[in-house]
Amino acid sequence: MSFDPVHLSPQGRALLSRRNFLHQAGLTLGGVGLAKLLAMDGLLAADPGRPGAASGPIRPDIDPRRPYAPRKAHFPAAAEQVLIIYCPGAVSHVDTFDYKPALTRYHGQKPPGVPAVTFEGPTGSIAKPFWEFKPRGQSGKMTSELLPHLGALADDFCFVHSLHTQTSAHPQGENFFNTGFTAEGYPSFGAWVTYALGTANSELPAFVAINDPRGMARSGKNNFGSGFLPASFQGTDFNAKHPPANLARPSAYTPADDRRTSDLLARLNAGHLGRFPDDNDLAARIATYELAGRMQMSVPAVMDLSSEPASIRQEYGVESGTELKREYAKNCLLARRLIEKGVRVVQLFNGSDPSGGNGITNWDSHSDILKTHAMQAEIMDQPTAALIADLKRRGLLEKTLIIWCTEFGRMPFLQGNGTGRDHNPDAFTCFLAGAGVKKGFSYGESDEFGAKAVVNKASVYDFNATILRLMGLDHERLTYYHNGLERRLTNVHGHYIKDLLA
Repeated sequence: MSFDPVHLSPQGRALLSRRNFLHQAGLTLGGVGLAKLLAMDGLLAADPGRPGAASGPIRPDIDPRRPYAPRKAHFPAAAEQVLIIYCPGAVSHVDTFDYKPALTRYHGQKPPGVPAVTFEGPTGSIAKPFWEFKPRGQSGKMTSELLPHLGALADDFCFVHSLHTQTSAHPQGENFFNTGFTAEGYPSFGAWVTYALGTANSELPAFVAINDPRGMARSGKNNFGSGFLPASFQGTDFNAKHPPANLARPSAYTPADDRRTSDLLARLNAGHLGRFPDDNDLAARIATYELAGRMQMSVPAVMDLSSEPASIRQEYGVESGTELKREYAKNCLLARRLIEKGVRVVQLFNGSDPSGGNGITNWDSHSDILKTHAMQAEIMDQPTAALIADLKRRGLLEKTLIIWCTEFGRMPFLQGNGTGRDHNPDAFTCFLAGAGVKKGFSYGESDEFGAKAVVNKASVYDFNATILRLMGLDHERLTYYHNGLERRLTNVHGHYIKDLLA
């Protein structure tokens, strides 16, 4: 059968036009150079006025020429910015923040109800916490000696002890926690927030993903991707060790050369846009590259940690401990500087994909939990606590919501090897801090062993709905039309948890 473009719809013929071909090619080639810089290639969703679009329309108040312009929330927000501290690998709640005395009473026993086999294989006996628990602060919150620096801040935290999730596999667990779906290809939490609210900072990305010094987590960019939302809302990937790509000016190219080139490009772009005043795609691409140019000045400045006082560097641990701790401490310091500059969403990772290197790379502890969790805690505890304390001292917690989280918990009994704990999707702990949440508060309970959530059970959908609520967003109204469905972060589930709100 021959292919006759004459019988195509006007939209179909437009797709075959030379101009459209060049436009799409331009986006693709531009994306190669700027993928790690801003991930802004393919900037737009479907044209809001175009009938029969596969996706879209975008929010009517989003100007496609200014995708990051600040936008109003659904209702007054408690938090303007959000910092996500994500720990891939599944932190053991029963060894950190969920105190269970029954584990000590039944240590070494295998009472009825312990399954014979779990995710990784045969099970062993109940095991008491590998680190001692102690009361902290005025609240008397029991936390373990594994994380003493974070424990010291317990009076500032709002713990959720009754979380449960849909999967016990790490990649799917990361996907579900960060996107609301176990499959890949859905927008991340940060993408949803920046799509909804934009950003007040015109010099830096709206959403930055600070990956672990060892690399990305198992699900990679899916944890901070834009999915089917416009690509401009994907998290920009860089950390203190690896700045965004393509920002460095060639050594033979002077600042004066740079200014002259920018001025020439601005005149050419203005003239081109003047000939096509209604071309939103063109205007958006120009805005994208102009922001990329501004980042050549803003990003190096925000990444210059040498300007920090010695006392701050010491507090974070930038110059003490292992190399991994020092690098992660720099990432924490970078996170504070980004929040200080008004970046809407900062996602900080502590842990990476184990296939990307040798040795311990995340919190996964199927064997020798004393070694694996201890190593990760040594990297994460002091710098993370310093980051939270620093934000509080600077008054930034008044407008910033902090989320400390992991994809699921770990079992109260040992695996058959007798040295590690298996995955537990039925109970785990995360905490919130900062704008809009109660302080020194614990919500929900797992059973006496920490095996299952039993009191005020909270799904990941509920948790994400609550975070959106704190950002002034109704999780049921924050939607995007994609492939015939109104999609949202919480799918068709979830209720925000009123008891967590201050």
